[in-house]
Amino acid sequence: MQIGYKLFAEGYGPGELVRQAAAAEAAGFDFVEVSDHYHPWLSDHGHSAFVWTVLGAIAARTERIGLATGVTCPTRRYHPAIVAQAAATTGLLSGGRFTLGAGSGERLNEHVVGGGWPAPAVRQEMLQEALEIIRLLWRGGYRSYCGRHLSIADARVFDLPDPPPPIAVAAGGPSAARMAAELGDALFTTEPRRELLEAYREAGGSGPAYTEVPLAWARDEDSALESARRMFRFGVTGWKVMAELPNPANFDAATEAVGKEDMAAAFGYGPGPERHLEAARRFADAGFDRLALVNAGPDPDGFFDFFREELNEPLRTLEPAPMG
Repeated sequence: MQIGYKLFAEGYGPGELVRQAAAAEAAGFDFVEVSDHYHPWLSDHGHSAFVWTVLGAIAARTERIGLATGVTCPTRRYHPAIVAQAAATTGLLSGGRFTLGAGSGERLNEHVVGGGWPAPAVRQEMLQEALEIIRLLWRGGYRSYCGRHLSIADARVFDLPDPPPPIAVAAGGPSAARMAAELGDALFTTEPRRELLEAYREAGGSGPAYTEVPLAWARDEDSALESARRMFRFGVTGWKVMAELPNPANFDAATEAVGKEDMAAAFGYGPGPERHLEAARRFADAGFDRLALVNAGPDPDGFFDFFREELNEPLRTLEPAPMG
């Protein structure tokens, strides 16, 4: 079992994200994961830095901790040739500590370059082509590719790590899980859905299974839930909503009625370890072995102390449930 920390790029500026990554390393986390967004989810989040610059700075400030995007969409806002180059460079600068998380994206971030927002089936086709292009470029040399949606012509990534970064493919359904087995090195989800991991394993996927565990630590329960509502109420809308709304203002309106009771149902929360461990156990019981802890509480440094003193050792004893 590896334990990671989700850097909340929408809630903090780039310098603070780098500082938190170094603090996470000092606290004993195995990896940090950071979203690759153009917009924040909610208007009052106020941040959304360029992730590749942040990752380079984290690589320079840290020595041991793994780095990952959670996740990059390599089809609309970026062409996959650019993602292949960016990920290769980050792999080199981090000394092989980088994992490229890749997924089909959300309208929130991808519509900004124009051209509309494709239907889910088309987005999956585009993701498959993008992953094929990235893999092709990472083989070295000049490469061309002509797909239904994406293409490259005589493209070459000159600075390549050996081996290339692993790719964790985000899946919200069985077909994407099978794609992760075919074209990825790991699975990435945000829900404790055992059937996704089963589909990945049945399709031949043998890599790690990443997921995000929603937590909110504070010195009292009410403060934890209020912070979770303020920072993460968008997360209880579900991916069918999260993938389709175009701007923070839309998420502001869509989440106006979300209450603290909704956050209590979705998050481990409060000052003690019990609810937090219970939340993590749901994911371990579903078979996941890379748990990225999401802290929706108001005090990142307090959470790092809490992790070091109360969560680190108990989380290490969790055993991912075997596949049947």
